[in-house]
Amino acid sequence: MSNTSGSWHSAFFVYTRPRVAAMIFLGFSAGLPFSLISTTLSAWLADEHVDLSVIGYFSLVGVAYSVKVLWAPVVDRLPLPLLDSWLGRRRSWMLSAQLGIAVGLWAISGADVVGHLADVALLAVLVAFCSATQDIAIDAYRIEAAAVRFQGAMAAMYVFGYRLSLLAAGAGVFYIAEFASWRLAYQVMAASMLLGIITTLLVKEPSHKQAAEERQLEASLESALGIADLSSPLKRLTGWLSDAVLSPFVEFFQRNGRTGLLILLLIAVYKMSDIAMGVMANPFYLELGFSKKDIADVSKIFGFFMTILGTSLGGVLVMKFGIMRPLLLGAVIVAATNLLFAALAVVEPDTRLLAGVISADNLSGGIASAAFIAYLSSLTNTAYTATQYALFSSLMTLPAKLIGSISGEVVAQFGYHAFFVYSAVIGLPGVVLVLVLMRLPTASPDK
Repeated sequence: MSNTSGSWHSAFFVYTRPRVAAMIFLGFSAGLPFSLISTTLSAWLADEHVDLSVIGYFSLVGVAYSVKVLWAPVVDRLPLPLLDSWLGRRRSWMLSAQLGIAVGLWAISGADVVGHLADVALLAVLVAFCSATQDIAIDAYRIEAAAVRFQGAMAAMYVFGYRLSLLAAGAGVFYIAEFASWRLAYQVMAASMLLGIITTLLVKEPSHKQAAEERQLEASLESALGIADLSSPLKRLTGWLSDAVLSPFVEFFQRNGRTGLLILLLIAVYKMSDIAMGVMANPFYLELGFSKKDIADVSKIFGFFMTILGTSLGGVLVMKFGIMRPLLLGAVIVAATNLLFAALAVVEPDTRLLAGVISADNLSGGIASAAFIAYLSSLTNTAYTATQYALFSSLMTLPAKLIGSISGEVVAQFGYHAFFVYSAVIGLPGVVLVLVLMRLPTASPDK
């Protein structure tokens, strides 16, 4: 890949590609239901004076996003009747999930949130399941629709659309509810799913053919399990499960060998510094004496635009330099910006300083996210895209969330200054692992 300054124009030009631009609308469709069945729905229930303990239980519907890897093999391999022959594997699952989300949101808008809470909960679970399924299908589509060098840009446009949807499902819904009603707000959001539906119908189905090597691998696994003849329904079911569930994991390690363990370790620790710091960010701002309005204005306005700028820049850097160098840059600057928060903890509170630190944090986070999503995308085999990427995305967040859960204990024991230094230090393993993998030709997608 060219690294000359003359290629910068073509690197930025990537955002004019139709498939890259389409990710804005698919990202919007992916992000819209997330808030509508979590924080925004909680606000509606609270406004209707539903008991707070009951509202708390509604957060459990979000578990669907954490366990989507369990049914990703189905999305990967199971053709939907009629729709598959019309739209193809990825678009048929995307469309079905989008229709399910739209219907679910419309049904919630007409439900009695006080008298029939159980119905609202079931509808929220339906929307969450369809939303997680849509995420699986869109991730697979994004990876298969463009070459590796475009994945940073695809991720940037996806994040842009996702962030816009969070504004619509958050502030947008609150405005409509204030001047009209919650029911109308949810009806408008249900209708907004048309953006994703129309995009799904317009984009072209990507190619995701299974190579001979994967067919041979699946045959070998079936033979090892003693089900090669597939002579009975039970053996056929076991064979399907072997092909859909076991083969993606075996293929990954067959392709990467022992290096696969280092790759999985990098996936587990790369976002750890960022997520651990984020848990305590808002309590830290309040501790410094900033008002809720100051926090909202700075984090929402600066946070939104700097994240979009960061992901866009990350996409260009991936296009220009490949994946590994932007991935290394992202790991370094995310850890480094945590030290800015440590400095903020020992100086006089100042809104301009807060804006600068939050801007740097969101810019670095955006660059890291674009590069990391591109890296994860490069690790998948197109025969098992949905399953492998769902595994990577789950592994990406689970250890970081576990580390983040003890953030309050660290602050209570040592204070905010020490905590932010600690959150920077736990980013160092990610830096080291990227450097190690860059030296291994089989582990670096740039080589």
